[in-house]
Amino acid sequence: MTGAPKRGAGVIEGRVVRLGDNVDTDVILPGPYLNLTDPEALGAHLLEGYDPELARLLEPGDVLVAGENFGCGSSREQAPIAILARGIGAVVAASFARIFLRNAVNLGLPVIESREAAAALLDREPVRIDLAHGEIRGERSGAFPIPPTPPFMAEIIERGGLVPWVRARLAQQATAARSE
Repeated sequence: MTGAPKRGAGVIEGRVVRLGDNVDTDVILPGPYLNLTDPEALGAHLLEGYDPELARLLEPGDVLVAGENFGCGSSREQAPIAILARGIGAVVAASFARIFLRNAVNLGLPVIESREAAAALLDREPVRIDLAHGEIRGERSGAFPIPPTPPFMAEIIERGGLVPWVRARLAQQATAARSE
């Protein structure tokens, strides 16, 4: 399950990168970079405030695994933008700060709350997340059931966020109205 990131049809495969509890938006994307508008530039600074060495080692497809209250702190949308721009496949945590969770969903970032998986997944272990069937499976740590992602949420993730999803729905409605 290692190598190039794999994502599609509700399946995410990558490598676990373990983080701790209370990882706030100030360490996910430090304040000095908030004036950047290019997502790739934001992604280049992902987790620099948490651990500069870890930040350099992040690879596309990695899955961030954290403890309690991931994304707490200020409500900066740039944090999940940076995560997506860096190519992170998903975030698994014991719990999420509510506003981070909402921002992540709005942007199409898969976020999975699972206390069991967050506690057991091992750093650098290959992991496979099946959103449609509801399972996180670590190569060494085993399988953990999660609620399957509802179809509309899967569509939001596949489209790249809420705004592209709404645009697609409006376009479908307009096409249907023209054919009536």
